[in-house]
Amino acid sequence: MKLSFATLLLVTLVLTSFFIPAIIADSDFCDSKCNVRCSKASAHDRCLKYCGICCAECNCVPSGTFGNKDECPCYRDKKNSKGGPKCP
Repeated sequence: MKLSFATLLLVTLVLTSFFIPAIIADSDFCDSKCNVRCSKASAHDRCLKYCGICCAECNCVPSGTFGNKDECPCYRDKKNSKGGPKCP
């Protein structure tokens, strides 16, 4: 009985750890960070779209409106289909 309870507890912890980044990405965290990041972008809607995608995948957004991508290597290293930077 104790072994099955411990196994169930372990499985539950592992499964919930997969959903925590998704919960963070769907929160106001990405929205607020991307609003700052895209505040001066000429294509504001497109910037928000790609910033949101990158934030959801990387769980971070560099500070400021431009540059500072070294603060978030995952965000910096994402490439589009043409090999250019995916994240604004």
